[in-house]
Amino acid sequence: MGTDDTVAGSRRTAAAAVRGRPRQERALRTRELVLQAAARAFADGGFPDVTVLDIAEYAGMTKGAVYFHYSGKEDLAAAVSQGFYAKLRELAETTEALGLPPRERVVEFLMRTAVAFRDDVVIQAGARLQIEHSQIGSALPVPYREYTDILARWLLEDTRDGRPPQALARVLVSAVFGAQHISWILDGRADIVERVEEIVAATLTG
Repeated sequence: MGTDDTVAGSRRTAAAAVRGRPRQERALRTRELVLQAAARAFADGGFPDVTVLDIAEYAGMTKGAVYFHYSGKEDLAAAVSQGFYAKLRELAETTEALGLPPRERVVEFLMRTAVAFRDDVVIQAGARLQIEHSQIGSALPVPYREYTDILARWLLEDTRDGRPPQALARVLVSAVFGAQHISWILDGRADIVERVEEIVAATLTG
């Protein structure tokens, strides 16, 4: 193959890549739309009662369009759960980047988590799916473990506190995740921030 043929072939490949990029971007946007719709459906209705048709209606598309991107609601539940843990991990990373002392870092992380429970549908759905995980056919991450380990690691740096960091981390996780559940049932999570402030005042201040 001559130089001209090589150049022409490279140009055709580049042109095809450019033509394909908008299609890929649309597919990614559609996949994200389906995921957000599934999160809202699971947060509102719970995994056992939600159908793929429900998710399609939330997304404003056909069941076939949903199935093009996900194999079923178990696959969607796994994806939403992974998004839930990724968001919590991101909250931890952005909190750590603030450079706060260990105890203040823990408090900031807990408060940011409370706001996410109140405002973020993926966090709300993930919290509900944690409770319903035994009814979901797909393998989900082990609930609570990573969040507990993050708190324990930070609490271990706090030389002011003589309490075992792992035990205190477990207490905080139990309190915060329990508070969000109670707040959800009683008030639609409207008071979750105030409830977590109470937990912080009772366990980490003074």
